[in-house]
Amino acid sequence: MELLKEKILKEGIALNEHILKVDSFLNHKVDVNLMNEIGKEFANYFKDKKIDKVVTIESSGIAPAFATASCLNVPMVVFKKQHSSILNNALYETTVHSFTKNADYTLTASKKFLKENENILIIDDFLANGEAVLGTSRILAMANCNLVGVGIVIEKAFQAGRKKIEENGIDVYSLARISKLGENIVEFM
Repeated sequence: MELLKEKILKEGIALNEHILKVDSFLNHKVDVNLMNEIGKEFANYFKDKKIDKVVTIESSGIAPAFATASCLNVPMVVFKKQHSSILNNALYETTVHSFTKNADYTLTASKKFLKENENILIIDDFLANGEAVLGTSRILAMANCNLVGVGIVIEKAFQAGRKKIEENGIDVYSLARISKLGENIVEFM
């Protein structure tokens, strides 16, 4: 998606070979016009999948997931990164490792928002090692939902995430695939 690539080159800050800051348009301050275009792009790509819901993980995936769900005219469900004591046993849970934070967290989703045999589309902001998507897919499997695809805003294509996800037979569509990242260096595939 050229508009996104231009935005990354103009406003993104590559700190090193692992970190690309996009907080000026994606995950702190949100460029709503760009999000609308991202939503349209994902909705167009996945339009034949008969999607019932869009799922994302809090918090950086919410804006593109919302835009996508809006374009598809379906609900969006946000998975939480911590256990909630108010939901008690009405949760699906799995452990996910965050390489960015070098820590494990408990990914949770309320059982009441996932119905058996629903077609689910996952939308996330970044794909690196694939742990967040695989954790989300484990919860969807617990709920007996059908994972019909994964939409990624920015993929670090030099990391193993895509391979891990595709090995599970999941369709991955990334809008900007980065082949090389370094201090002040961003190269696309």
